[in-house]
Amino acid sequence: MKKIAFTLNVNGEERVVIGRYADTLLYILREELGLTGAKPGCLNGDCGACTVMVDGKPMKSCLMLAVEGENQRIVTIEGLDNTPIQQAFVEHFAFQCGYCTPGFIMNIQAMLEAYPNANDEIIKEWLESNICRCTGYEEIEKAVKFVLKKPGP
Repeated sequence: MKKIAFTLNVNGEERVVIGRYADTLLYILREELGLTGAKPGCLNGDCGACTVMVDGKPMKSCLMLAVEGENQRIVTIEGLDNTPIQQAFVEHFAFQCGYCTPGFIMNIQAMLEAYPNANDEIIKEWLESNICRCTGYEEIEKAVKFVLKKPGP
């Protein structure tokens, strides 16, 4: 299949990549740009391990073609710089193996930007789009509520 050159704005930097029209954003991020924070999990959009932010909205990068990312701002876990939610995940032990953690953090970062005063219903809805197979979600929810300055479960 023919490869083309296109430009992506990733973590605030314009990056020219060479890829196929069929390449997913996840593939290009990992294989062409070396940004391995977004993880391949289910590869069908169910688990959320590959979540990145595209123009401030969470996007499962396994479902998005990389060429669709032109003229959009893409932020990966590598593009976050010690955000409060990252710190809260560490302080509240909101991870076990860590494989799903970047996807959760990206999703919750997008939620915090969209809903800085999120209530329990919004938190629950946003957490449902990611799956962790190692642990319950209690610590993750505590981390989110800590950042929102709300009492934990």
